[in-house]
Amino acid sequence: MLTRHHTSHRLSRCVEYSLSGTMVVTAGEVADDLSADIIGQTRDVLTKIDGLLADAGTDKNNLVAAYIWLPSISDFDAMNAVWDKWLPEGKAPVRACVEARLANPAIRVEIQVYALKP
Repeated sequence: MLTRHHTSHRLSRCVEYSLSGTMVVTAGEVADDLSADIIGQTRDVLTKIDGLLADAGTDKNNLVAAYIWLPSISDFDAMNAVWDKWLPEGKAPVRACVEARLANPAIRVEIQVYALKP
């Protein structure tokens, strides 16, 4: 069971969960199409995350935490526009988003998530 505290649409300041369940953790996911802009790459990454969570028997309704890396923090608003549409209402995980140099200069966003398996 997840209990979220101080939750906005985008993130929760604190999430508590029981350790009796199974935690699912993705790797840092990047887009397959690195020629896409930040919006396209974010959509691609979130689609991949949906698939990985489904493969593990869970979904974005059970997110606990998300870590987002952007090589240019100027992409923050555009990435958030896609994130906000993807995230179910009232299901925001704790989240960190930082500017960082990524492995390939064509990568515009990398996202890792943690979710509970019901």
